[in-house]
Amino acid sequence: MKKSITKELLIAGMEIRTRNDAGQAEQAIPQLWGKFMQANIAEKLSDLACSTMYAVYTDYEGDHTKPYTMMLGFEVTSGENVPKDLTVKTIPVAEYETFTAKGNLTENAVIDAWTKIWQSDLNRTYKTDIEVYGEKAMDPTNGEAEIWIGVK
Repeated sequence: MKKSITKELLIAGMEIRTRNDAGQAEQAIPQLWGKFMQANIAEKLSDLACSTMYAVYTDYEGDHTKPYTMMLGFEVTSGENVPKDLTVKTIPVAEYETFTAKGNLTENAVIDAWTKIWQSDLNRTYKTDIEVYGEKAMDPTNGEAEIWIGVK
């Protein structure tokens, strides 16, 4: 299903640089999740827009096999009051193809959805992709998350 973001989103959080080969992302992404959850980022953001959590994939050096930046964060109304140890990224207005990950989000549901995306013939932009963890993801062992893939 296609979805358009019609206004920029400002996301504040923690980021890493990784890649999908050689098991790097398999180690780096769970480590970032652990740090992120322990840091209680939402409590540090005075300009928090909502409780939805975002995983943002950006700064691709090519396709999904090349290095990229992965960020976990929350939407903020302003980047002015964000603590200096956090990163702020702007999610541009764009077209996205949406997918849903259902089941245990802490184990295979999300990676299974990504595997299907990687094997698809989508005309991807490799600019910004987003995982959206809203109300349906509150029980991560039996939840639902949206994955937005930037398309041309």
